[in-house]
Amino acid sequence: MSKKLVLIDGNSIAYRAFFALPLLNNDKGVHTNAVYGFTTMLQKIIEDEKPSHILVAFDAGKTTFRHKTYKEYKGGRQKTPPELSEQFPYIRELLDAYGIKRYEKENYEADDIIGTLSLQAESDGYEVKVYSGDKDLTQLSTKKTTVCITRKGITDIEVYTPEHIQEKWEISPDQIVDMKGLMGDSSDNIPGVPGVGEKTAIKLLKEFKTVETLLESIDQVSGKKLKEKLEDNKDQAIMSKELATILREAPLDVTVEELLYEGMNTATLKDVFRDLGFNSLLEKMGESPQEETKELEDISFDIIEEITEEHLTNESSLYIEILEENYHLGDIVGMSIHNENGTFFFTLDTALKSKEFKKWAENDHAVKYVFDSKETVVSLKRNGIHMKGIEFDLLLASYIINPSTSGNDFASIAKDHGHPVVESDESIYGKGAKLKVPSTDIVSLHLARKALILQELRATCMKELEENQQYELFTELELPLALILAEMEYTGVKVDQQRLLSMKDELALRLADLEKKIHELAGEEFNINSPKQLGVILFEKLELPVVKKTKTGYSTSADILEKLQSKHEIIDYILHYRQLGKLQSTYLEGLLKVVHKDSSKIHTRFNQALTQTGRLSSIDPNLQNIPVRLEEGRKIRQAFIPSEEGWVMFAADYSQIELRVLAHIAKDEKLMEAFRNDMDIHTKTAMDVFGVEKEEVTSNMRRHAKAVNFGIVYGISDYGLSQSLDITRKEAGEFIKKYLESFPGVKEYMDDIVQDAKQKGYVTTLLHRRRYLPEITSRNFNLRSFAERTAMNTPIQGSAADIIKKAMIDMAARLREENLQSRLLLQVHDELIFEAPEDEIEVLKKIVPEVMENAMELEVPLKVDYSYGPSWYDAK
Repeated sequence: MSKKLVLIDGNSIAYRAFFALPLLNNDKGVHTNAVYGFTTMLQKIIEDEKPSHILVAFDAGKTTFRHKTYKEYKGGRQKTPPELSEQFPYIRELLDAYGIKRYEKENYEADDIIGTLSLQAESDGYEVKVYSGDKDLTQLSTKKTTVCITRKGITDIEVYTPEHIQEKWEISPDQIVDMKGLMGDSSDNIPGVPGVGEKTAIKLLKEFKTVETLLESIDQVSGKKLKEKLEDNKDQAIMSKELATILREAPLDVTVEELLYEGMNTATLKDVFRDLGFNSLLEKMGESPQEETKELEDISFDIIEEITEEHLTNESSLYIEILEENYHLGDIVGMSIHNENGTFFFTLDTALKSKEFKKWAENDHAVKYVFDSKETVVSLKRNGIHMKGIEFDLLLASYIINPSTSGNDFASIAKDHGHPVVESDESIYGKGAKLKVPSTDIVSLHLARKALILQELRATCMKELEENQQYELFTELELPLALILAEMEYTGVKVDQQRLLSMKDELALRLADLEKKIHELAGEEFNINSPKQLGVILFEKLELPVVKKTKTGYSTSADILEKLQSKHEIIDYILHYRQLGKLQSTYLEGLLKVVHKDSSKIHTRFNQALTQTGRLSSIDPNLQNIPVRLEEGRKIRQAFIPSEEGWVMFAADYSQIELRVLAHIAKDEKLMEAFRNDMDIHTKTAMDVFGVEKEEVTSNMRRHAKAVNFGIVYGISDYGLSQSLDITRKEAGEFIKKYLESFPGVKEYMDDIVQDAKQKGYVTTLLHRRRYLPEITSRNFNLRSFAERTAMNTPIQGSAADIIKKAMIDMAARLREENLQSRLLLQVHDELIFEAPEDEIEVLKKIVPEVMENAMELEVPLKVDYSYGPSWYDAK
């Protein structure tokens, strides 16, 4: 068997791969582009070279013996991007799976390891191939050693043999260090002789062969200036040559014979590929990218019918199973607990009969780890148990680590964190009409596994939160907020059902009037809710211009109708009819269906782990989307009333919080000045963009300024602005251009945040909430543009969300501190809604703005407006 040694410059190839490929993430948010590029090159090298021996050499640290000679050696290099640094452990793991030896030596560079081993291998009769992205290694080229240098990307290779070097530079490989001694090397911060470039260096070496001979023969050099440069920089030239010379006798702890390549560990390599999300590479190995089916391990657990002290320790994971459909009922399927004494399953009845369980659950000092703290607290409270002492929430931790993961059920989250052997709830309970609770044997094992894995995943998640600087975001914001939201869900908000029914009747009359008017304008009766019939009326009978046709006829979508508003008065009536119809069906009828029959309250459910910006949303029902642009929509809020006599509704909302956050993040002087002077920001923007005085700002100018202000926050395009203002795309583009010229800090922020996102693959809020943007380097223009707009918007919108969450926590603490009866009921966008006794209103008027405006310290003041009245509607 022929002996062939392949030596790979690990750092250099990793760098090449990192910058050659767009930032990629696996489903855990780990950057993988360098690992992927490194892997593809490694596979190609193995396939092409079929080495008998192989080694990947790495630099051990920033300092080497060369720094004793020249402290500034490699001093100009930029710091390694953290997105690359985090990938080196995975590259090392990958090499181990491939069965490839890796080596680094303190005080020496990878070049010196490669130089030493290549010389040893040559003397032992090996053919040697060196792979790097650094041309310094071309000096190692001999008849037995070929140096392969990556050019563009990682697959375009230039092969350096002595013949190729002679042809390329007209010098021998030995003279490369002399060339570097004269011309220097900016990448390594080797000074060389100032003013001597590659051409001059090569010309001198063709005549004098080495630096030393040249410096001894300066008198023979033609050109007065060149002579002076060489004379003045003799020592520097000698030092530069020394710095460029690869050491070939480094004291290594590894020999060529130890580098025998015996092939990869296939099973381990598949696991690494799965973990990294390299599906295409898995498929090349004949594997499905899906997880291999693994037998679920049997675990030891007990089904208990009586809870004693031994089942309850001061540190336990507690899992409570509630089916989605039964969330509001507090109908618990079962519970499981895991601690140092074992794993136990028990029913709700068993828990409710146990004084020990209630005492443990309500003990703030007994630490609990749960899957969903809000759901746990609400479900137990509905059963008379006030859970305390929760210190970990898997759902929230996983959400903070990567908000873009698709699932929020236990099995999906467990799989994301390396536990693919948990059955999905659907496989246990079924779905829809087939939903049912199976036997205790099946349920108990399912829940016992969850409690056990919950304990294991806590350590994994907490480590990731620490590494991502998100520990405080989890412990000081999201976890305390979950307990406040649980209280809000449990409390609910009272609804005047009679008012809703009256509004429903009123709306029915309005809809009938609109229907009659539309039929009159159309000249005949037809089904307004039928797009097909409506299309015939508009585009055939009334002969309005056709904007868009579909497979089934004419498009009558809202955006199409809005474009036709000036063409016929019937359009306004149709749009109004649709809006009122949605209010009727979605909100009035929808709200009446979810009013609790005993309390006359609506208990909305807050989604804390859903949006990628960190904003809260609500479902069952969604109270954040009640239309408020229409007066009829706003009036729905009249039905939301205090739950006690003599109480009122109190609402407080942030004024232009996102624009204030933008001013803070962008550090734009004009924007900050406007907010500090309490100016109307839209008027100020109009003044700057249109170049007019305050008195000259028209309502239309202010409207345009307002659109671009909020558009900038959402990364609006010229097309988007043109649509919202009904102006040409060119006019919109010119407006955005003027805006950015007027507010240069905003322009700089937008440019910087996009570049930052391209480097890191994510953006962060002020409290280190992350949003990963893998599409930001996409070759697809639309995907990339959307990611760029998202990069601009998320730090602003996400920070605003963080601020109001912090305000909710601070507000709950202040209500307790003041010993007030007032209760926080709802959070809707930038607004907090309370119910309060009338005699506490004066206190609320003082403390609510105070707390909300001081939730987070910004470069500009936060401003809060408030109002109150007998209903939510009157409190606005």
